[in-house]
Amino acid sequence: MVEVQHLTKTFGAQAAVDDISFSVGKGEILGFLGPNGAGKSTTMKMALGYLPPSAGTIVVQGYDVRTAPLEVRRRVGYLPEHNPLYLDMYVHEYLEFIGSVHGLGGSSLRQRVRQLVERVGLGREQNKQIGALSKGYRQRVGLAQALIHDPGVLILDEPTTGLDPNQIGEIRQLIRELGQDKTVIFSTHILPEVEALCSRAVIINRGRLVADSPVSELGARAAGETIIRAEFEQSIDVTPLLALPGVQAVELETGTTYRIRARAGSDQRGAISRLAAAQGWVLLGLRQEEQSLEQVFQQLTEGGKE
Repeated sequence: MVEVQHLTKTFGAQAAVDDISFSVGKGEILGFLGPNGAGKSTTMKMALGYLPPSAGTIVVQGYDVRTAPLEVRRRVGYLPEHNPLYLDMYVHEYLEFIGSVHGLGGSSLRQRVRQLVERVGLGREQNKQIGALSKGYRQRVGLAQALIHDPGVLILDEPTTGLDPNQIGEIRQLIRELGQDKTVIFSTHILPEVEALCSRAVIINRGRLVADSPVSELGARAAGETIIRAEFEQSIDVTPLLALPGVQAVELETGTTYRIRARAGSDQRGAISRLAAAQGWVLLGLRQEEQSLEQVFQQLTEGGKE
């Protein structure tokens, strides 16, 4: 569990993070989004104890980052965007070194390294120096080091950078598996990855939180309304549609297709179907229109780049 409450970080007169609050539970994969300069990396560094907050709190599995930073670091695995590795070390050697930093040792550490090498797909590359690996395989080494101490919380910053499509699919599946019993905060600029992996998305812009919603509901909430297109066999009197709770407007779009605007977050399709049957209307099609995550992101962060 990660709880962020009224988190603020200022550098001089500039607020890089400005009073944001959200929480992430066990078994949840949270997409953490925002344009360049929005404050994502600053927030993650504060969650790891690398930067002190100017105000607010971050609590990780019951430990406050300010008062118990070492306890927090024992419970968090971190893969930064720019993956720092010792290129002259071999894969096994590096992972054993990172494990020893976390207090692991002996046969249990060697067994843990073997398990992770297989789990992240480094089996064929495990006897090479890290400097001889491709960028994609280096990224896998970085993911393995984040997992070496079996943390309850994972913070992953652009984890699929440099991977080919097959590797991306494998890493996505691994993150899905990890997300079943861990808390995962997943930052990426690849919006389809958020749709494929995340149950919730938090979007920040210029240091402020502008959205916190299940990914499936984000489009309707950002738009401020739900759009439904209904096609009938014949022209209809729209008055009964306008009387449905939550329906705000009905517009004739083309022929016998109507554009129904409803309150954000409400799904009127069942009510429309029942009304059509009661009125004797022949309903040919009924579709709820959703904004793509890319459209939502652009709408919420317009002008957010610096």
